[in-house]
Amino acid sequence: MKSIVAGHVAVTATEFVELALGTPVDLWLGVEGESEMERAARLAAARDILADDPTLPDRLSQVAADAVEAYAPELFAAVASLPRATPRRRPRRNGAVAA
Repeated sequence: MKSIVAGHVAVTATEFVELALGTPVDLWLGVEGESEMERAARLAAARDILADDPTLPDRLSQVAADAVEAYAPELFAAVASLPRATPRRRPRRNGAVAA
């Protein structure tokens, strides 16, 4: 099955996300071994993009939700089947605590 975004064919999951968001993933996640100066420049560019397009976080959330829904529906079933935690009461201590 082909994943087509905006008329472009995405070959990998990373390409799909980049096409859907219109920005490279490395801009948001960084790259291993980047210097402090490179990190500062990357974060400044990311802030500029967010300032120019305040809907980007919403689109990113939608892309992530769509991917989870499409490719991992068993995650929702697994979470729903987890036992609920019950609050525990600690025993009451009377008197002084021994040191």
